[in-house]
Amino acid sequence: MQLTLTQPDDWHLHLRDGDLLKAVLPHSASNFGRAIVMPNLKPPITTTAAAVAYRDSILEALPSNSNFTPLMTLYLTDTMSPNEIKLARRSGAVYAVKLYPAGATTNSQDGVTDLFGKCLPVLEEMVEQDMPLLVHGEVTNPDVDVFDREKVFIETVLKPLIERLPKLKVVMEHITTADAAKFVQSCENGLLAATVTPQHLLLNRNSLFQGGLQPHNYCLPVLKRETHRQAIVSAVTSGSKKFFLGTDSAPHDRRRKECACGCAGIYSAPIALSLYAKVFEEACALDKLEAFTSFNGPDFYGLPRNASKITLQKAPWKVPESFSFPFGDIVPMFAGETLEWQPCIN
Repeated sequence: MQLTLTQPDDWHLHLRDGDLLKAVLPHSASNFGRAIVMPNLKPPITTTAAAVAYRDSILEALPSNSNFTPLMTLYLTDTMSPNEIKLARRSGAVYAVKLYPAGATTNSQDGVTDLFGKCLPVLEEMVEQDMPLLVHGEVTNPDVDVFDREKVFIETVLKPLIERLPKLKVVMEHITTADAAKFVQSCENGLLAATVTPQHLLLNRNSLFQGGLQPHNYCLPVLKRETHRQAIVSAVTSGSKKFFLGTDSAPHDRRRKECACGCAGIYSAPIALSLYAKVFEEACALDKLEAFTSFNGPDFYGLPRNASKITLQKAPWKVPESFSFPFGDIVPMFAGETLEWQPCIN
């Protein structure tokens, strides 16, 4: 059995930089036509000039036969100026701005502390420039339970933001709860969408603890209850145009995952398409897979759909236990397990 799809894009991807970038980039470039590249480097990508330089380093690291296109983003800070948004739009390289609440996830210490105060002029300019805001949808108040941070973010940040700036395009990244799926579906103006990861479609919070602590299943936002996973699967496989592929693939050296204070992030880039196919097949919705992987994202961003194709073949194969590089090993999601679908480029 085979499925031929329009070339998918990844609308939420971490490529890192330096040796790690060179190591992981081929995995994404072999499967995806384009990717929205996250800006949470050290230091973060806060200017258009830095974004262009980062894009150039990605292009330089690509395999010679690759047509992969990185779509760059800026890291929103309390001190960003509206003029930076104008520069970003004119550059033709920057496609969105990312909101990290300060302290929410990896390298978010420089994130936003005053969205409706210090950042409001930038957000208003984003409306003028038709520049989407990508949100890491969690509050960081230590008094809020880690499993409730997405729900509280919707109530205290996202709803007020949309009410104040109803023409702002917003993508709620890596949604994890039934609350998020319901809220995205309830917004009818077409300006709110969501990306969904393989892990939040396939794993629940039990996966963190089965057989002992499982550091390679630890990500932020953290995995939630089975009822939330089921709600997200239902939303994604319903055919709604509001949801699209965003792996949030986040590589870390094994030593930084398997340690006393392990990093958040799941590396899924090499197997993501196989995992999404698994989800849609199990939901009896393979006919809706192409829209999720290849149509909804570019349609939301106002970009053309890819012209090239990719084929998924149903043939069992084993996920590598790890990927080894001179600097260390990266353990992928579902390491050592057998998957039923395997992509091959036409």
